[in-house]
Amino acid sequence: MLEPVNVSLESLNLMTLAPMLIPIIGALFILIIDIVKPNLDKTLYVMLSLLFLLLDLGAIAESAGIFAVNGTVMGVFDVMLIDGLAILSQLIIVGASLLFIPLALTHSRFHEFSYPEFFALFLFMISGFQFMVATDNLILIFVGLETASLALYTLIAMHNRDKSFEAAVKYFTMGALAAGFFSFGSMVFYALTGSVEINQIASVLAASNYADMGYVLVGTVFMLGSIGFKVSLVPFHTWTPDVYEGASAALAGYMSIVPKIAAFIVAMRFFEFLIHSGVVWLEVILYIAVVVTMTASNMWALVQSDVKRMLAYSSISHAGFVMAAILIGTTQSNSAFFLYWILFSFTNLGAFSMLWISRQKHLPNHQRTDHSYDKFAGMIKKSPVAAVIMGLFMLSLAGVPPFALFWGKLYMISSAVTSGYTVLALIMALNSAIAAYYYLKLIVYMFMKEPVTGNHEHVYAINATLALKTIIGFAAIGTVFALVALNPLLEFITTFVYNSGY
Repeated sequence: MLEPVNVSLESLNLMTLAPMLIPIIGALFILIIDIVKPNLDKTLYVMLSLLFLLLDLGAIAESAGIFAVNGTVMGVFDVMLIDGLAILSQLIIVGASLLFIPLALTHSRFHEFSYPEFFALFLFMISGFQFMVATDNLILIFVGLETASLALYTLIAMHNRDKSFEAAVKYFTMGALAAGFFSFGSMVFYALTGSVEINQIASVLAASNYADMGYVLVGTVFMLGSIGFKVSLVPFHTWTPDVYEGASAALAGYMSIVPKIAAFIVAMRFFEFLIHSGVVWLEVILYIAVVVTMTASNMWALVQSDVKRMLAYSSISHAGFVMAAILIGTTQSNSAFFLYWILFSFTNLGAFSMLWISRQKHLPNHQRTDHSYDKFAGMIKKSPVAAVIMGLFMLSLAGVPPFALFWGKLYMISSAVTSGYTVLALIMALNSAIAAYYYLKLIVYMFMKEPVTGNHEHVYAINATLALKTIIGFAAIGTVFALVALNPLLEFITTFVYNSGY
């Protein structure tokens, strides 16, 4: 007869669960309020979402304090994990969400924001991403991945345009394939090692001196395929431009930041131990994936006639750029990854929010798509402030000094040179130069071309509410003055990454 096992609450270390539980409680609270008192003003739901996100931020700060004192902490039967990667990535996830939610305070005709379900799903999605980054257990990563993905598919469809439904279906189909790849890859590693925890898998494979290298190759290819879908690595990127085009501009900007950081952390935990073990073929595969993703997406971005699709391809290129950090696998490259993604979050969310400002419900006859380059022609004459801010975001994305992303690119390239990846550093620099062309193309349209007949001033500022202006202003300030905070930010990041053993 089995003896009962007494588990103390203290040994469970439930504090490790707090950051994920807060958004779940918030989502349920919003749904209960809607059941008890339906048809309340959406402003209430925006404020409640912000409140729970701030509480979440407080819980993450508490976790950071625990990590600073005790180092890496496990909890809840050792499936939850507090380490530097979990804390930094959760700060980016919740920080970007705090920037995104106030965008809901736009004109009422963006009807998805009038549904309380939108905010509930949004909070469920954040919790899913947090579960992904705060564990090294493959089952819990999968649960977090599916929780976040299912919520995100619905958020895209709620935009209620033909292209939105198409985008949601494409994303769902590709997401289902990625989930299948992930579960199959996890199964292979469980069969090999008898564990679903990445640290244990690493230990068992190292102890056996990678005896079953053929099976390791199969499992790794499936895992790479799954993560490649989530971070839009070529050739798994095909859904990205169509999904970004179908989603609202603000949600597309958010999708370019938050789902990817969660997938990158999983990749960092999973692939770096294999690379450090001298698995040469994985290094070769990742090298090819990084170079092809950066270069091919830049080429596609060059020929786009729609600014939103151009930004979609550009975000694929940035994903390839930071994937180099996982290939290099040093503390410096991992720190460069977080620095780059924080600076990219400000800049890219700001750029997509500028598209959100100018979104039109009914297109004029001369305009083929909602965000064609022609729409921005002569913008400096009609709406000079908007033109200057959009130009600022483009210069930052292009990596022009002294704007934010230049420092991220510089530190990433220097980490490649330091680790002996000189050719990769040259390819990264060359791709940055190519990317500058299509960013500057938009600046040329805004500042040097005459307005297309039929363009009117209101086209650039249809939805310029105070909340939207505040968010864009905040992103612009972050983009311009990043240099001031660069050293303390880098020290903060490096401390957390180094103390986590990455």
